[in-house]
Amino acid sequence: ETYADTVQAVLAQAGVAAGAVRAIGAHGQTVRHRPGEFDGTGYTLQLNAPALLAERTGIPVIADFRSRDVAAKGQGAPLVPAFHQEVFAAIQAPVAVLNVGGIANLTLVPPAGTGQPAWGFDCGPGNVLMDLWCAQHLGRPFDAGGAFASSGQVIEPLLAACLAEPFFRLPAPKSTGRDLFHGEWLRTRLDRLPIAPAEDVQATLCELTARSSAQAVQDHAGEAQELLVCGGGAFNLSLLQRLQRLLPEMQVLTSDRRGLPPMQVEAAAFAWLARAHVLGRPGNLPGTTGAAGPRVLGACYPA
Repeated sequence: ETYADTVQAVLAQAGVAAGAVRAIGAHGQTVRHRPGEFDGTGYTLQLNAPALLAERTGIPVIADFRSRDVAAKGQGAPLVPAFHQEVFAAIQAPVAVLNVGGIANLTLVPPAGTGQPAWGFDCGPGNVLMDLWCAQHLGRPFDAGGAFASSGQVIEPLLAACLAEPFFRLPAPKSTGRDLFHGEWLRTRLDRLPIAPAEDVQATLCELTARSSAQAVQDHAGEAQELLVCGGGAFNLSLLQRLQRLLPEMQVLTSDRRGLPPMQVEAAAFAWLARAHVLGRPGNLPGTTGAAGPRVLGACYPA
């Protein structure tokens, strides 16, 4: 119902009739993501109600984007690199794009005109642990502007314990989610150390996101001159400052500096993927997800 209300509000604001819209791309909220596990294929699960959304809006809905890639032995994530290439490719130099949602993922976009595909992977936690800690200690859903993190000091033993997570050393293609980076994951590391001020833990979690992301950039996108940051993490000034400190040879910018506001990038990406589905075009990049080949992503729920 909230999605439907949002669609109606956007249509009214844009002055566009529902009948003029070919499809809605609705990803939903990932609650389980286990590619390659159990039977070697695994699964991914998003909370969503695409049939209801189609009924309420009168517009076809494309949903369940990740399952087709997972069925083809892929990671099902990240799915945004092809879109990043479409909108952020520069003429002379490669560009790195860091999407910091709950999980952080990196895309390397080759220079425009080279014919080379973009590729990327999940780096590790983005906002997920910071949001969790902020909710527990401030009663707020996120650390506005990174102020909570900025008020603390990094706890080096905790940071080292977090960075020892084997996921960070796995080769790409790889993806992750809340199945791994959750409250208990953090608690087991905190319990090994003396009790610390809440703001110091928040600073450490911010540094964890910055360090793991910067290491991924250095290892796989070091030739890029710009790192474009999008997603909610683009508003965390403490995170941006840490990234710039860790990547002094690269200009760290938010995506609005290159034409697309940080909170619109992922929404636009799934609209683009919905368009690809309608046109019968593959939406995944096998070099990024590890899928057996290009696949048309998503399932259609007609209006």
